[in-house]
Amino acid sequence: MKIHEYQARQLLADARIPVPAGRMVETVEDAVAETEQLLAAGETLVVVKAQVHAGGRGKAGFVKLVRSVDEAREAASFMLGNRMVSVQTGPEGIEVNRLLVAAGVDIEKEYYVAVTLDRSRGVNTLIASAEGGVEIETVAHENPDAILTVAIDPRTGLEAFEARALATRLGFHGRQIQQAASIMQRLAGLYESTDASIVEINPLIVTPPSEDAPDGRVLAIDAKFGFDDNALFRHPDLQAMHDPTEENPAEIRAQESGLSYVALDGTIGCLVNGAGLAMSTMDIVKLHGGEPANFLDVGGSATKESVTEAFRIILGDGRVNGVLVNIFGGIMRCDTIASAIVAAAKEVGFEVPLVVRLEGTEVDAARRILEDAKTEIPTMRTAGDLAEAAALVCDAVA
Repeated sequence: MKIHEYQARQLLADARIPVPAGRMVETVEDAVAETEQLLAAGETLVVVKAQVHAGGRGKAGFVKLVRSVDEAREAASFMLGNRMVSVQTGPEGIEVNRLLVAAGVDIEKEYYVAVTLDRSRGVNTLIASAEGGVEIETVAHENPDAILTVAIDPRTGLEAFEARALATRLGFHGRQIQQAASIMQRLAGLYESTDASIVEINPLIVTPPSEDAPDGRVLAIDAKFGFDDNALFRHPDLQAMHDPTEENPAEIRAQESGLSYVALDGTIGCLVNGAGLAMSTMDIVKLHGGEPANFLDVGGSATKESVTEAFRIILGDGRVNGVLVNIFGGIMRCDTIASAIVAAAKEVGFEVPLVVRLEGTEVDAARRILEDAKTEIPTMRTAGDLAEAAALVCDAVA
């Protein structure tokens, strides 16, 4: 599960990681009011940022620095009145319903800090770079030596001496070292306590020196969190942060029916049982020249009702020109699946080609059921193996 930046900032603040003052708003009027409060409090620069689960906001014009109420009104009106189109949204863009209005800060230097699991070593790992403010993937590709890592001992956590040493290697100096080290330790603790899959501050910044802070202040001004869905039952407070408007409606609908659905960009819908089978199915579809439009995993306990809903979800995507059903009956009996497919096809109605490949428990009975139903489902064809099924559906949609 992902959360918005304003929610991530709140988690950081609760963990005593310093962030600039700010508030989430949903209307132009509230954006103007928050800007007025920040300016009245002595701030000279305010940032207005769209709150969406997609990157590229700045280049798309959905992050604005403003210095007056009128500029804030103009920025908020634009963001709430237009869909954001970036490299991560596709040409259709996404709707913006929330904004973060926060105090702007002068930046002397930007850094990157994150905590995630290093699966190769089996330990949580702190990742840091002195090249903040850009995507870490870009840094890894262009200058991998700029990325520093520290494995976090699960017994002791990130220790103070480790954090200070890393801060020094990154180029922090003077009082900045202790500020940065404290943030790293608290971020590592926050990662573990929330069962996160990744916590990322980009950028972590240093402000110019001032009378109050001769070495500058170290602040987190943008953050991203991802959480392990399997652990959310332990965190009702985090579950409450979920924003369903940022999710694909079909994926939400599938979850409500106990199904797993992932939308893709092609024209062939894939109904399978099992994630590994889904991957293989999509690979073979592509091998035969097709492009998967989605895959929908009905799991090992599919029923007539769940299969019917699965077809409704797949066919609800207007890009789908054909459907491939690839089921391996282990726990699930193939004749149960076949009966469910026939019943669902009759109820939903098929106007696009349907190719069905079944294998496993009671497959002979299943094939008889499908054979008897061919006259009732004229768009349906059956296949003996996955390669044949992929070829048939790809030819049908070509």
